[in-house]
Amino acid sequence: MASFWKLVQNENMKIYRRVSTWIMLGITVAIPLLVTIIFGLVAEDNNANNWGAMMTESEILFLLVMIFSVVKSAESVAGEFSRGTIKLLLIRPWSRASILLSKFIAILLFALLFTAVSFAVTWLANVLAFGYTAHPDSLIPSQSPLAGSSPWLFMLRYYLDEFIVLAVVVSFGFMLSAAFRSSGLAIGLSLFLLFAGSMITGLLMLADQAWIKFVLFPHLGLTTYLNGSVPLSDYPTTYAFSLGVLAVYFIVFNAVSWTAFIKRDVSA
Repeated sequence: MASFWKLVQNENMKIYRRVSTWIMLGITVAIPLLVTIIFGLVAEDNNANNWGAMMTESEILFLLVMIFSVVKSAESVAGEFSRGTIKLLLIRPWSRASILLSKFIAILLFALLFTAVSFAVTWLANVLAFGYTAHPDSLIPSQSPLAGSSPWLFMLRYYLDEFIVLAVVVSFGFMLSAAFRSSGLAIGLSLFLLFAGSMITGLLMLADQAWIKFVLFPHLGLTTYLNGSVPLSDYPTTYAFSLGVLAVYFIVFNAVSWTAFIKRDVSA
């Protein structure tokens, strides 16, 4: 077990030795600071509060963090093939399954770190700018299942839901990384499907079939339930149902990743 965590540590070192990682982290810190300054300049005093500004910034940051995480996950395995370092990795005394799992854990830790930094920076920046508001009127919609609860609970649930979605998207990028030798192709396909999800869902809705409930893309809007709504108005679902669908896709993506990497020929 100790040797496995050394393998995870090695994968983390690969991630954080890169300048691009620190640029991503810098952007994650700078964006909420910039948006807070803009809020302070344009918002009226009676409308500005730390929680409302934090929510707006969090929506922006999670899109960025998802892109950053997809890029890292998509290049995790495919990058080894592109750089020709995969053979050096495989001759070490670790199984392919251990190598793949260490890479996936390292990517999840990367996503978790950026999520935690996003929460800390957005909360601290807006408390310093607008003061602490115990019970903002505009943060939690009246139809939300958490209506009347603490803004802390609402924001923590929001971040949890977004991280669950992030983990599924990361597993998809990781699957493409394990399936293709080109990191550019894996990144391109991951980002295309990430941004084209709503369009694909709209096209599938034209079929007017109940199986649309089992397609991945509508359930990536997991935070929709926090607002008292559902991802698909024509085919109502529950929060538990969406979690179940995401769990199935998460398992499938990782199963495909494992199968592709275990059986891949690296002699070429």
